[in-house]
Amino acid sequence: MDIRKISSRYSVSPQIEAGDAAAIKAAGFTTVICNRPDAEVPPAQQADAIRSAVEAAGLHFELLPITHQTMTPDRILQQSGIIAESDGPVLAYCASGTRSTVIWALGRAGEMPTDDILHQAKSAGYDLSGLRPTIEAIAKATATEK
Repeated sequence: MDIRKISSRYSVSPQIEAGDAAAIKAAGFTTVICNRPDAEVPPAQQADAIRSAVEAAGLHFELLPITHQTMTPDRILQQSGIIAESDGPVLAYCASGTRSTVIWALGRAGEMPTDDILHQAKSAGYDLSGLRPTIEAIAKATATEK
């Protein structure tokens, strides 16, 4: 497992295995979010198999598969809500951790400075500098709505 800390409450990882559930719990996580569509993985790595292992370890599991096409404002809000409602640290996973980092970054737009969002992602190994215009547009739209 390659867990990368994005913030004090949110970390990401490439695809996890059912056998990783105990280590995830031991690392202090309380919620696991699957951002990877089942069509991308074999049956042993699909959401139901991971859910069973994660829940058996006493953790909460959420399924929110995302792709470039399905990373909509509603899904971004849904992911942000899962993180906010978790009773402890969250681990989100996808193929490489990038999508899970992107959806977090878009969800933080308007809530924290763009430079801080990009720095936290970069510190975890994810260069999201190409998303700067999108993050700033979301932040501007959020400020206008308030």
